[in-house]
Amino acid sequence: MNATLIAVALSLVSAAAYAAAAVAQARLAGRIAPGTGTLRLLGRGAWWCAVGLNAGGALLHVAALKYGPLTLVQPLGALTLVAAVPLGARAAGRRVTATEWRGTLLTLLGLGALLPTAGGAAPHETLTMTEALAVGAGTMALVAGLSRPGARPGLRHAAASGITSGVASALTQTLTVAVTDHTGPLLSARLVIVAVLVSAFAMSGLLLSQTAYRGGLGAPLAVVTLANPVAAAAIGLALLGERFQGGPAGLVPALLGTVAAVRGVILLTRAQAQTAPAVAGAAPPAPSRVVISSPRVARREQRRRVGAGRD
Repeated sequence: MNATLIAVALSLVSAAAYAAAAVAQARLAGRIAPGTGTLRLLGRGAWWCAVGLNAGGALLHVAALKYGPLTLVQPLGALTLVAAVPLGARAAGRRVTATEWRGTLLTLLGLGALLPTAGGAAPHETLTMTEALAVGAGTMALVAGLSRPGARPGLRHAAASGITSGVASALTQTLTVAVTDHTGPLLSARLVIVAVLVSAFAMSGLLLSQTAYRGGLGAPLAVVTLANPVAAAAIGLALLGERFQGGPAGLVPALLGTVAAVRGVILLTRAQAQTAPAVAGAAPPAPSRVVISSPRVARREQRRRVGAGRD
C-alpha cells in the first residue's frame, strides 16, 4: 500500500480517538469545580478514559508520522473536530444542526483539496540537537506567554495546547525516523532530549486542553485544531525540508483548501457555541410551590383584588 494512504488511514482513526477523548474531557470539565487540581482528576475514571483515548490517538498519530510528512498528517487533525460533532451531539442528547453539517462539509472539502499538495514521500529528515533545543525553548516561552493570567484564558490555553501538541508531533517524527531508520545509537544525547521534550509537551497539551474545555467544547477545540497543524507545519517547512507538491502551482489549491477548512472549522465552532446554551437551558424547571390557604384567607384575598380593580 502507498505510504500516503497508510498515513491518511492511520490519521483518520487517530482523529476519531482524539475526538472521543475531547468529548470525554469536555463532559468531565463540566462536572468538576473550576478550582479542581490535577491530583483530584487522577481519582476520576472519566479522566483516565480520556487519557487512554488520547494515548491511543497519539500512538496512531506516531505511526502516521512514520509514513507521511507533517504537512500531510497534521492538517488531518481537523477531522478531530468533524468527528467530535456527532459524538458531542449524541452525548448532549440532540441532533446535528444544519450549520454543523455545512461546517463538516467545508472542512472535508478543504482537506480533500489540501491532501494532494501535501502528500509526499515518507519523511527522512530529522532535527539536530541545536534545532530541537531551539524549538523547545521557543515553545516554552510562547506557552508561558499564552498561559499568563488575563481575559479569555480558555482560548489562550487552547492555543497553547494546540502549539505544544503540534511541536510534540514534530519532535515525535524526529524520534520515530531516527529510531526506525537506525541512523544512530538509540540512547544518544539527542534522542534522549527529544524524548523528554516530547513527553513534556504531550502532557502539557493534555492538561492545557482540559483547562480550556471548562468553557465549552466548540471554540477551544477549534483553536486547538487550527493551532496544532500550523505549529507542526511551520517546523516541517522551516527545518525538515518539507515542501508542497506541484511547486508554486501547488500553493493555489493548498491555500484554497486551507481557507475552506478554516471556514468549516469556524462554522463548527459557532454552531457548537450556539447549541451549548440551548442544551444548558433545557434542564427541567423546578417544581412550583403549592400554597394551601384556609377559606377565610382566600375570601379576604378575593375582596382585596376586587377592591383594587375598582380603584
